[in-house]
Amino acid sequence: MPHLSSLSSLSANADRRRWMSLLVVCMAQLMIVLDTTIVNVALPSIQHDLHFTQGNLTWVIDAFLVTFGSFLLLAGRLGDLLGRKRVFLLGLTVFTIASVLCGVAPSQGFLIGARFLQGIGAALQASVILAIIVTEFPEPADRARAMSAYVFVSVAGGSLGLLAGGVLTEALSWHWIFFVNVPIGIATLALGRALVPSDRGLGLQHGIDWLGSILVTVALMIGIYAIVQATSHGWASAQVLGFGALSLVLLGAFGLLESRLENPIMPLRILSVGGLVGSSVVRGFLVTGMYSTFFLGTLYLEHIRHLSALDTGLAYMPWTITVAILSLGVTSRLVARFGPTRVLLGGMVAVIGGLMLLTTTGPHTAFFPTIGVSFFLIGLGIGTAFMPLLQIAMASVPAADAGLGSGIVNVSQQISGAIGLAVLSTIATNHTKSLAAGGISATDALIGGYHLAFTIGAVVVAVGIVTALVVLRTRREAPSADAAPARALHPVPADGPAFENLALDLLDLDLAAALEAESDDEHDFSLPFDSEPVPTGVDVEGY
Repeated sequence: MPHLSSLSSLSANADRRRWMSLLVVCMAQLMIVLDTTIVNVALPSIQHDLHFTQGNLTWVIDAFLVTFGSFLLLAGRLGDLLGRKRVFLLGLTVFTIASVLCGVAPSQGFLIGARFLQGIGAALQASVILAIIVTEFPEPADRARAMSAYVFVSVAGGSLGLLAGGVLTEALSWHWIFFVNVPIGIATLALGRALVPSDRGLGLQHGIDWLGSILVTVALMIGIYAIVQATSHGWASAQVLGFGALSLVLLGAFGLLESRLENPIMPLRILSVGGLVGSSVVRGFLVTGMYSTFFLGTLYLEHIRHLSALDTGLAYMPWTITVAILSLGVTSRLVARFGPTRVLLGGMVAVIGGLMLLTTTGPHTAFFPTIGVSFFLIGLGIGTAFMPLLQIAMASVPAADAGLGSGIVNVSQQISGAIGLAVLSTIATNHTKSLAAGGISATDALIGGYHLAFTIGAVVVAVGIVTALVVLRTRREAPSADAAPARALHPVPADGPAFENLALDLLDLDLAAALEAESDDEHDFSLPFDSEPVPTGVDVEGY
């Protein structure tokens, strides 16, 4: 049976290739996540060398945040239209070049401009990473494992960034927190060209909705700018309210425009995908409550416990290791056994437990068991909640809209994280000042502010649980014909042999028939970073 043997060999090669492509996109995701935390550690050195004021220093973080968050939807849709591989590689190129520019920055304006460019590159690649994963891994078990790897990289990269930032800044200089992206970016770009499957995209034969593209990008940019300015100007300030209102008006105009166009940049049909919209709402509550831990928890460790940046990164190891273990297939097996919604709810309960445990910490609390167990519980929650949320979100997104769906997932996380941290930081600051005014010591007042923020974060996650119970449903039905799992018959790189494409098409048809025969046993779950920099010299009035 030489013919069957050849087909089997081709199938095995294709399978190895798609898992290697997962490694590539996870490397790209790691670069983005590293960048969101590694820069925070180096802010004091950057401020000293480039003579930033405290107010201007925030733009080293905010410049990246504004462009990253605002370009995600546009970049995701461009991936659908122009081809996800093309947009992914473009994003990698822009991000790597911008990292070089950041590293050689001789002035404040040059660094901030390079950070704006870096955010655009990050948005281009991040917006299509999930789309590549869901189209390359249509089988539920494989997709669960692939998404577990994605979640692990997204979470572990945060604590790795603290470690790497401390080491690079202390051993070399702040310039190297950006230069470290260069070899990773070049290697990922080379591997991406070779391993990420080519796809043709929908094309631009019907034109592109440039007005809608500009409206949604500007609206998100202004809205995120309003959010990041809230911590310094106050939520009721004219600046925040004015920019926030302008953002809402532009979003309304964008929605009206899209409803009247034949070929919009964001087809409004995507909002009828219940799993995508419902999971985005739940993700918003989870991220809003959970992100307070990483940033306010870092403040507690550095300014109350007086840990170095390196020791702070090590303190998050229970969190990181737990997510790593869960990503080795534990979460995917739990989802297969109990369904994504039940696993999601269990993870959110664990996050609440970790946040509430942090409200018991004091200036002399031992790392074990209190702090270590709290970080373990939050890691347990992240590792068991985010992968099911991703699975629910992308399960029923049509393949043609997978890039846009990926962009919506990223936008919901980015904006809710920014809002959550801005709100909880403001609450913590105001409570700290109130306690200090009542005669409480500076240390106890800071701890009191952190505790209140952790408590409110836990309440927000609890609201997310109630929301999940209401808006997420599990249904047993066959996948729709145009759902994202249909992988367009293994798109093959342009230089791939035609016989391989034909052989894989035949294998897909055989696999489809086998899956159809077993459809009664399948489940379709159809319904359902990045803030102000961590201050380094916090006092009661300054924080």
